[in-house]
Amino acid sequence: MKDEKSCRDGFGEALLELGKNKKIVALSADLAPSVRMKWFKEKYPNRYFDVGVAEQNLVTVGSGLAHVGKIPFVSSFGTFSPGRNWEQIRTTICYNNVNVKIVSTHTGLDVGQDGATHQMLEDIALMRTLPNMIVIQPIDFEQAKKATHAISKYNGPCYIRMGRSKNEEITTSKTDFKIGKAQELRKGKKACIIGCGPILIEGIKAADEIKNVRVLNMHTIKPIDKKAIIKAAKECKKIITIEDHQINGGLGSAVAEIVSENYPCKVIRIGVNDKFGESGTAKELFKKNKITKNKIINLLK
Repeated sequence: MKDEKSCRDGFGEALLELGKNKKIVALSADLAPSVRMKWFKEKYPNRYFDVGVAEQNLVTVGSGLAHVGKIPFVSSFGTFSPGRNWEQIRTTICYNNVNVKIVSTHTGLDVGQDGATHQMLEDIALMRTLPNMIVIQPIDFEQAKKATHAISKYNGPCYIRMGRSKNEEITTSKTDFKIGKAQELRKGKKACIIGCGPILIEGIKAADEIKNVRVLNMHTIKPIDKKAIIKAAKECKKIITIEDHQINGGLGSAVAEIVSENYPCKVIRIGVNDKFGESGTAKELFKKNKITKNKIINLLK
């Protein structure tokens, strides 16, 4: 593990790199600095559009730009997009299967002191149910860069979910990234921990203490890596999922669906259990909701 950086910084750097392609355009809802579009805005001002505090317009304008051949990246906080504009995403983007890239920052309990209204804990559930939508949550800065480049090459609707905080680096610039292909971070057969996003670092730390525990970085929630999940169900005694999201409808539910239909084994889901967040530091909130290394260790013993 290396120095801490944020996933949103990885997105911002990748978007700036992608700016060489004149088809790339960026749109935000009065949040360019926070969602890290400011660097693209400064270098390519004629291809940056700020719609103001109007997230429903944000995605519909993006849809229009996609219809005329542009590759729009639209970004806001998760509570506003897809929280406020899900119907517009469904109808103008997914129903028409147009090439819009939706990137949300400030999701999950990681938002911390911004409180329950801004702690978007339902977006994976909202987005993975939409036909034609790809859903990704990178684990760190480098993977966020790779995911951003990957979706720019994919022709269709995509959603990337990120938090706000800086986190430890797990991957490197040489680590492979492929949409729909899980990354095995630790090998083992005692159990398998499956997670997405920086919170999976808690799972890695638990596996390093217990040993012989497999860890899968399921960065793509849709299309999910069924083969890796079924293999884990067959070879490991149980599966533990961890996510900074509601356990209902999120990654844990997606894993449980695959396991129940293909090779049933015990699945234990760690995440927010059917409640809203509250104000506090991210670390305090993860501890209160038992989304921690210690919780996983107790389940592995």
